[in-house]
Amino acid sequence: MKRLSERKIVLIHRETRLDGLVRSHNTREQARFYVTSRNGEFAEYEQEDRLLKASLEVLVGIFKAFGRVQLLEREFLPNFLFGPEDIVVVAGQDGLVANTLKYLNGQAVLAINPAPSLFDGQLLPFQVADAEEIIAAVLRNDTRYKSISMAEATFNDGQKLLAVNDLYIGPRLPVSARYEIAYAGRKELQSSSGVLVSTGLGSTGWLRSVLTGASTISGGSERQEILENGIAWDTDELVFSVREPFPSQMTGTDIVFGKIERKECLTLTSRMADGGVLFSDGVIGDAIEFNSGMAVEIRLAQQAGNLIV
Repeated sequence: MKRLSERKIVLIHRETRLDGLVRSHNTREQARFYVTSRNGEFAEYEQEDRLLKASLEVLVGIFKAFGRVQLLEREFLPNFLFGPEDIVVVAGQDGLVANTLKYLNGQAVLAINPAPSLFDGQLLPFQVADAEEIIAAVLRNDTRYKSISMAEATFNDGQKLLAVNDLYIGPRLPVSARYEIAYAGRKELQSSSGVLVSTGLGSTGWLRSVLTGASTISGGSERQEILENGIAWDTDELVFSVREPFPSQMTGTDIVFGKIERKECLTLTSRMADGGVLFSDGVIGDAIEFNSGMAVEIRLAQQAGNLIV
């Protein structure tokens, strides 16, 4: 079959829940026993698996007429080298879109919702039925993009981590974190359950749940504005919120909420002997240790994500 283009279409997906169960329990029947022995409905996993794999198969069939198709599972994202002309397509949950954007260098993402009955799809503007039309538009350079601001954490040992939704800095387990926070020319020792730094995209996620609790207790018009309207995805600022700060003779609660604008940064210096972590977008498996001797600066990243809309 002759292709319309020689450009590579990288189709990113992740294993289904059923695939994960089979990988963990070696066989499908052992996975079935594991689920049903806990009063779970194995048929639910099977139906979801069929739906997602059928959508992926349809997408591969469509894209083969337009370019060279390469399937890429989520676990291989960190080590995959994307070419500048690659067409990047994500078929999966919103979180997979956010995770993919961190590994790109300006390439736009075409995000397709493979199962609208399963995924809300805030970051998935297209469905499988749109695939042929939108991939043709991409090849004609006839698409619009939405810019997505990111956060960047830079450690004093040279490590870096990007975030599309948010960064969490605090204890791995539900204990108190001890650290020094520096913001807008002020410093303070703090003890809390961690610090959350959110992008505009992430402002309707984890940050909203944190601010909901804080606003219910003490109010605050600036926090209420974010709760009601969120923040633009392409905003030139980040928002940080300290979770459950504890006042004591040694620790303060003055620097608990604020905006980090372009050219500004938030600095945190760990005072934890062990158990401290920093991770992005809820992926604790990629966490960087944040223990005594570690310091991190958090600011708006220079690069931004591009989502085809």
